Amino acid sequence: MSLTDTPRAPFVEIDSWALKSNWRTLAMLAPDARTAAAVKADGYGLGGVIASKALFGAGCRDFFVAWAEEGAEIREAMPGKNCRIFVLQGLDGHAARLCRSQRLLPILSTPEDIELWTRGGQPEDGGLPGVAGLQLETGMHRLGLTDLQSRKAAELSRQGKLDLALVMSHLAAADEPGSGLADEQLDRFRKLANRFPFVARSLANSAAILRGPQFHFDLTRPGICLYGGQTALHPGGALRPVARLVGHVLQVADVKRGEHVGYGQVVKLKRPARIATVGLGYADGYPRSAFGDGVDGQRTAPAVHVAGHRAPIVGRISMDMSMVDISGLPDGAVRPGSEVEFFGPNIPIDDVAAHAGTIAYELLTGIGSRVRRAWV
Repeated sequence: MSLTDTPRAPFVEIDSWALKSNWRTLAMLAPDARTAAAVKADGYGLGGVIASKALFGAGCRDFFVAWAEEGAEIREAMPGKNCRIFVLQGLDGHAARLCRSQRLLPILSTPEDIELWTRGGQPEDGGLPGVAGLQLETGMHRLGLTDLQSRKAAELSRQGKLDLALVMSHLAAADEPGSGLADEQLDRFRKLANRFPFVARSLANSAAILRGPQFHFDLTRPGICLYGGQTALHPGGALRPVARLVGHVLQVADVKRGEHVGYGQVVKLKRPARIATVGLGYADGYPRSAFGDGVDGQRTAPAVHVAGHRAPIVGRISMDMSMVDISGLPDGAVRPGSEVEFFGPNIPIDDVAAHAGTIAYELLTGIGSRVRRAWV
């Protein structure tokens, strides 16, 4: 029996219906574009293959991964499925061979990528390199072809030496309403993409889909909103939580006023408290920085949901455990074995991320390997 099979092991419950519903909601916001799905990093930590199958069932036919190996795993799990799988993080010789053998579409971001891809046609391919996409640099300065490099790529495309399915770029601040960078990047993208007049265009991530149709072009690429993050960005409230992170109570104890709770003596109780110790900690993906002073403390404590109530976390998160103040709950409502939701339908993941000084992306992709993934 593995650790994830033990009755009190933490688990993350993943709502496949909510995942598919979120994809359909985002697709309806961009009716004139195809809607893809970012399933990189093992489906944002929840299971890339299972997520891809669920999204394919919802109607998605375009998927984005970071590495060719991720794409190959998804392709092999969905044999015969008519879908496109784009690989975002460039090429080396191994990745190029994998892209060809598994019918993956690499996104070429450097002149070296283009050189490797265009000179790599094999006899069994008719000597042709295969279809690819291009990443254009518009202001994030992470990956992408510069102005001059994109001119050269456009010339190769006109000469028939570079077969393109997509030109794309990525927005650095689409989720920051006060930033003008997204509009600047939009203008730059239009100018660069005009060099490829017959190639589909893609710019919008999750947040940009919600900024308006001027960002949609031919293909949108939602990521975090699919998995239940940034749900507040949608004005209609139609985006739903997907992941529910759960631990189990190990012990319930009454602790006297003046006693300390947790590591480092950072929490000293100002009144008696009933403390539940839960078998989930930072090794399971709940960030150590998301702690509270707890009872009458000065630091706002992140909440969990237990026995139908919200209750604050007390003290520092341990590697394998967390402590929760359940003083306000009815006697007997919480006992060893009770489930405790750390984020999910009752505790928004973005609220937890804000307490921890991070983002929902990091919480999802950081869920530990000993946490069982339970798709429902």
